Amino acid sequence: MPEGSRRGPGNEPVVEKGTNLPVVEEGEAAGAAAEAYAYFREHFNRGAVPGILKCFATHPPLLRQMMDIASTMLFCDGHLTRRMKEAVATYVSSLNRCPYCVDSHAYFLHAHGGEDALIATLCTADLEHAPLDERERKLLEFARKVTCESYGISAADVSKLRDAGWNDRQIGEAIHVAALFACFNRVANAFGLSSQGLLDLRHQVTPREDEL
Repeated sequence: MPEGSRRGPGNEPVVEKGTNLPVVEEGEAAGAAAEAYAYFREHFNRGAVPGILKCFATHPPLLRQMMDIASTMLFCDGHLTRRMKEAVATYVSSLNRCPYCVDSHAYFLHAHGGEDALIATLCTADLEHAPLDERERKLLEFARKVTCESYGISAADVSKLRDAGWNDRQIGEAIHVAALFACFNRVANAFGLSSQGLLDLRHQVTPREDEL
Protein backbone atom coordinates (compact mmCIF):
# COMPACT_ATOMS: atom_id res chain seq x y z
CA MET A 1 0.00 0.00 0.00
CA PRO A 2 1.16 3.54 -0.66
CA GLU A 3 0.53 4.67 2.89
CA GLY A 4 3.85 3.58 4.37
CA SER A 5 6.86 5.51 5.56
CA ARG A 6 10.59 4.96 5.46
CA ARG A 7 13.67 6.72 6.83
CA GLY A 8 16.05 8.99 5.00
CA PRO A 9 19.81 9.18 5.52
CA GLY A 10 19.37 11.47 8.50
CA ASN A 11 16.70 9.21 10.02
CA GLU A 12 14.01 11.66 8.99
CA PRO A 13 10.62 10.23 7.97
CA VAL A 14 10.17 10.06 4.21
CA VAL A 15 6.63 10.20 2.89
CA GLU A 16 5.83 7.49 0.36
CA LYS A 17 4.07 8.32 -2.89
CA GLY A 18 0.38 8.96 -2.39
CA THR A 19 0.57 10.08 1.24
CA ASN A 20 0.86 13.47 2.83
CA LEU A 21 2.44 12.41 6.12
CA PRO A 22 4.35 9.29 7.18
CA VAL A 23 2.47 6.73 9.23
CA VAL A 24 3.90 4.26 11.73
CA GLU A 25 4.46 0.99 9.88
CA GLU A 26 4.34 -2.25 11.81
CA GLY A 27 8.05 -2.92 11.31
CA GLU A 28 8.93 0.54 12.64
CA ALA A 29 6.62 0.63 15.65
CA ALA A 30 8.28 0.75 19.05
CA GLY A 31 7.22 1.17 22.65
CA ALA A 32 3.56 1.94 23.20
CA ALA A 33 2.76 1.84 19.49
CA ALA A 34 4.27 -1.65 19.12
CA GLU A 35 2.35 -2.83 22.19
CA ALA A 36 -0.89 -1.41 20.78
CA TYR A 37 -0.30 -3.12 17.43
CA ALA A 38 0.28 -6.45 19.19
CA TYR A 39 -2.90 -5.93 21.21
CA PHE A 40 -4.83 -5.19 18.03
CA ARG A 41 -3.62 -8.32 16.25
CA GLU A 42 -4.49 -10.48 19.24
CA HIS A 43 -7.74 -8.83 20.34
CA PHE A 44 -9.18 -8.36 16.84
CA ASN A 45 -7.66 -11.55 15.36
CA ARG A 46 -6.29 -9.54 12.46
CA GLY A 47 -2.98 -10.27 10.77
CA ALA A 48 -2.31 -6.72 9.59
CA VAL A 49 -2.83 -3.32 11.18
CA PRO A 50 -5.06 -1.06 9.02
CA GLY A 51 -3.83 2.27 7.73
CA ILE A 52 -6.10 4.41 9.87
CA LEU A 53 -4.54 2.96 13.04
CA LYS A 54 -1.08 3.63 11.61
CA CYS A 55 -2.12 7.29 11.43
CA PHE A 56 -3.26 7.32 15.06
CA ALA A 57 0.00 5.60 16.06
CA THR A 58 1.81 8.90 15.55
CA HIS A 59 0.30 9.63 19.01
CA PRO A 60 0.28 6.23 20.75
CA PRO A 61 -2.12 7.09 23.63
CA LEU A 62 -4.71 8.15 21.05
CA LEU A 63 -4.12 4.93 19.11
CA ARG A 64 -5.11 2.73 22.04
CA GLN A 65 -8.14 4.87 22.81
CA MET A 66 -9.32 4.62 19.20
CA MET A 67 -8.90 0.84 19.30
CA ASP A 68 -11.06 0.72 22.42
CA ILE A 69 -13.70 2.86 20.71
CA ALA A 70 -13.65 0.56 17.68
CA SER A 71 -14.17 -2.57 19.77
CA THR A 72 -16.92 -1.17 22.01
CA MET A 73 -18.79 1.16 19.65
CA LEU A 74 -18.15 0.33 15.98
CA PHE A 75 -17.23 -3.29 15.36
CA CYS A 76 -20.09 -4.80 17.34
CA ASP A 77 -23.83 -4.88 17.68
CA GLY A 78 -25.10 -2.40 20.22
CA HIS A 79 -28.27 -0.38 20.41
CA LEU A 80 -27.90 -0.34 16.61
CA THR A 81 -27.02 -3.45 14.64
CA ARG A 82 -23.56 -3.75 13.11
CA ARG A 83 -25.21 -3.56 9.68
CA MET A 84 -26.87 -0.23 10.53
CA LYS A 85 -23.63 1.16 11.93
CA GLU A 86 -21.81 0.22 8.72
CA ALA A 87 -24.56 1.88 6.67
CA VAL A 88 -24.08 5.08 8.69
CA ALA A 89 -20.28 4.80 8.39
CA THR A 90 -20.41 4.29 4.62
CA TYR A 91 -22.89 7.10 4.01
CA VAL A 92 -21.12 9.61 6.26
CA SER A 93 -17.75 8.73 4.72
CA SER A 94 -19.22 9.35 1.28
CA LEU A 95 -20.58 12.72 2.39
CA ASN A 96 -17.10 13.56 3.69
CA ARG A 97 -15.47 12.32 0.46
CA CYS A 98 -13.18 9.85 2.19
CA PRO A 99 -12.28 7.06 -0.27
CA TYR A 100 -10.38 5.04 2.32
CA CYS A 101 -13.30 4.82 4.76
CA VAL A 102 -15.97 4.46 2.06
CA ASP A 103 -14.17 1.44 0.67
CA SER A 104 -13.48 -0.16 4.06
CA HIS A 105 -16.95 0.28 5.51
CA ALA A 106 -18.86 -0.52 2.35
CA TYR A 107 -16.92 -3.79 2.37
CA PHE A 108 -17.96 -4.40 5.99
CA LEU A 109 -21.54 -3.43 5.10
CA HIS A 110 -21.52 -6.11 2.40
CA ALA A 111 -20.12 -8.62 4.90
CA HIS A 112 -23.02 -7.86 7.24
CA GLY A 113 -25.77 -8.29 4.68
CA GLY A 114 -25.77 -5.06 2.68
CA GLU A 115 -26.89 -5.73 -0.88
CA ASP A 116 -25.12 -4.29 -3.93
CA ALA A 117 -27.82 -1.69 -4.63
CA LEU A 118 -27.58 -0.34 -1.09
CA ILE A 119 -23.80 -0.21 -1.22
CA ALA A 120 -23.79 1.52 -4.61
CA THR A 121 -26.16 4.26 -3.47
CA LEU A 122 -24.53 4.89 -0.10
CA CYS A 123 -21.08 5.00 -1.66
CA THR A 124 -22.27 7.89 -3.82
CA ALA A 125 -24.33 9.51 -1.03
CA ASP A 126 -27.48 8.86 -3.09
CA LEU A 127 -29.87 8.36 -0.22
CA GLU A 128 -32.91 9.11 -2.38
CA HIS A 129 -32.49 5.88 -4.37
CA ALA A 130 -31.12 3.68 -1.59
CA PRO A 131 -33.18 0.51 -0.98
CA LEU A 132 -34.05 1.29 2.62
CA ASP A 133 -37.24 1.13 4.61
CA GLU A 134 -38.63 4.44 5.80
CA ARG A 135 -37.34 3.94 9.34
CA GLU A 136 -33.77 3.36 8.14
CA ARG A 137 -33.97 6.24 5.69
CA LYS A 138 -34.95 8.67 8.43
CA LEU A 139 -31.99 7.60 10.56
CA LEU A 140 -29.56 8.13 7.68
CA GLU A 141 -31.15 11.51 6.91
CA PHE A 142 -30.46 12.38 10.53
CA ALA A 143 -26.86 11.15 10.16
CA ARG A 144 -26.49 13.49 7.20
CA LYS A 145 -27.67 16.40 9.34
CA VAL A 146 -25.24 15.42 12.12
CA THR A 147 -22.48 15.41 9.50
CA CYS A 148 -23.35 18.53 7.54
CA GLU A 149 -25.61 20.69 9.71
CA SER A 150 -25.18 19.63 13.33
CA TYR A 151 -25.68 23.23 14.43
CA GLY A 152 -29.26 23.01 13.12
CA ILE A 153 -30.36 19.88 14.96
CA SER A 154 -33.29 20.45 17.27
CA ALA A 155 -35.62 18.49 19.53
CA ALA A 156 -37.98 18.25 16.57
CA ASP A 157 -35.41 16.18 14.66
CA VAL A 158 -35.19 13.75 17.56
CA SER A 159 -38.97 13.59 17.84
CA LYS A 160 -39.23 12.56 14.18
CA LEU A 161 -36.88 9.67 14.81
CA ARG A 162 -38.87 8.59 17.85
CA ASP A 163 -42.02 8.69 15.76
CA ALA A 164 -40.26 6.49 13.18
CA GLY A 165 -39.58 3.88 15.86
CA TRP A 166 -36.06 4.67 17.05
CA ASN A 167 -35.46 4.90 20.79
CA ASP A 168 -33.21 7.42 22.49
CA ARG A 169 -30.28 5.03 22.96
CA GLN A 170 -30.35 4.12 19.27
CA ILE A 171 -30.49 7.79 18.30
CA GLY A 172 -27.59 8.56 20.62
CA GLU A 173 -25.54 5.74 19.13
CA ALA A 174 -26.22 7.01 15.61
CA ILE A 175 -24.90 10.41 16.69
CA HIS A 176 -21.76 8.84 18.13
CA VAL A 177 -21.05 6.79 14.98
CA ALA A 178 -21.64 9.73 12.62
CA ALA A 179 -19.51 12.05 14.76
CA LEU A 180 -16.68 9.53 15.07
CA PHE A 181 -16.51 9.24 11.30
CA ALA A 182 -16.23 13.01 11.03
CA CYS A 183 -12.92 12.42 12.84
CA PHE A 184 -11.84 9.24 11.03
CA ASN A 185 -12.59 10.64 7.59
CA ARG A 186 -10.59 13.78 8.20
CA VAL A 187 -7.62 11.89 9.62
CA ALA A 188 -7.57 9.47 6.67
CA ASN A 189 -7.92 12.26 4.12
CA ALA A 190 -5.36 14.55 5.72
CA PHE A 191 -2.73 11.83 6.11
CA GLY A 192 -3.44 10.81 2.53
CA LEU A 193 -4.74 7.24 2.84
CA SER A 194 -6.09 5.92 -0.43
CA SER A 195 -8.76 3.30 -1.03
CA GLN A 196 -7.56 -0.24 -0.37
CA GLY A 197 -9.78 -1.70 -3.09
CA LEU A 198 -11.53 -4.00 -0.63
CA LEU A 199 -14.96 -3.40 -2.11
CA ASP A 200 -13.86 -4.70 -5.50
CA LEU A 201 -13.06 -8.04 -3.86
CA ARG A 202 -16.37 -8.51 -2.09
CA HIS A 203 -17.67 -11.15 -4.49
CA GLN A 204 -14.32 -12.92 -4.78
CA VAL A 205 -13.44 -13.37 -1.12
CA THR A 206 -15.69 -14.33 1.76
CA PRO A 207 -14.35 -12.58 4.85
CA ARG A 208 -13.71 -14.73 7.89
CA GLU A 209 -15.63 -13.87 11.01
CA ASP A 210 -12.39 -12.71 12.66
CA GLU A 211 -11.90 -10.13 9.90
CA LEU A 212 -15.21 -8.41 10.53
